[in-house]
Amino acid sequence: MPTWRYSVELDPERTAKASLRDVSMSYKATVETLRLIKGLRLEDAKRVLQEVIEMRRPVPFRRYNGKVAHKRGIQGAGRYPVKVAKNLLRLLENLENNAEFKGLDVSRLWIVHAAAHKGPRIRGYMPRAFGRATPWDDQLVHVEVIAEERGE
Repeated sequence: MPTWRYSVELDPERTAKASLRDVSMSYKATVETLRLIKGLRLEDAKRVLQEVIEMRRPVPFRRYNGKVAHKRGIQGAGRYPVKVAKNLLRLLENLENNAEFKGLDVSRLWIVHAAAHKGPRIRGYMPRAFGRATPWDDQLVHVEVIAEERGE
C-alpha cells in the first residue's frame, strides 16, 4: 500500500487534515477553486462551494484562463466547475468531521492550506477513421486541505 503525505506539516494540536486521492476531475479547475476557498472560514468556504454548485457564483480563473469567457460578478475570466465543487464540498465535510473527532471547535476553523497535485494518468484511445487513434486520457487529481483553529 502506498503511504500518503501532506506537502506541509503544521501543529497537529490545532489543525485538522483531509485529502482526496485519485479523483477524476479537472486539475486546472481544482487549482482555481482551491485558490478561491483558501484563507476562508470553514462555513464560508462551504457556502461558497454551494453557490458554485448552484451556478450563482463563478470561480475566477486567474492562471488557467485561456479562451475562458468573462462572467458576471467577477473581474475577468471565470467558470462554474460544478463537479469539482461537489467533490471539494464532500472533502470539507470530511475535514469538519475530522476536526470534531479531534475535539476542535468547528466554528473557529480557518482553511490555511489547500493544494492540488496531479495524480496518475489513465491512458485511453479513441479509434478514428483510416486506422488512426486519438489519445483520450483521464488525469487524476490529489487534493489536500488543512484547517487551523483560530480565535475570532
